[in-house]
Amino acid sequence: VQLQASGGGLVQTGGSLRLSCASSQRTFSLRSVGWFRQAPGKEREFVAAISPSGGRTIYADSVKGRFTVSRDNAKNTVYLQMNSLLPEDTAVYYCAANSGGTMLEIHRETSYAYWGQGTLVTVSS
Repeated sequence: VQLQASGGGLVQTGGSLRLSCASSQRTFSLRSVGWFRQAPGKEREFVAAISPSGGRTIYADSVKGRFTVSRDNAKNTVYLQMNSLLPEDTAVYYCAANSGGTMLEIHRETSYAYWGQGTLVTVSS
């Protein structure tokens, strides 16, 4: 399963960006998908995840109320809408797909079999 993350860029504090994670695989719609990020000098961390139907979402405490994960299975794309961005949101953002549709332990990197290449988000103060 190939994943293509896009939509990163430079934005001011308080601004918004929407990231996209697209796949050409038909089975993408059957997989749970997560977003992770890695800031300079830090370990990669979980941001959000969404179930195959989109009916269930999970967020890291640091982004709750500011970020929204959604998906359009007709377009084989998962989105991460990021609002009220802060300098500490600066990171490379990665999307990842589970081998199936489980949401168990979905915050763990080991729950994902497929990873995209990452897109850089920079929030200026």
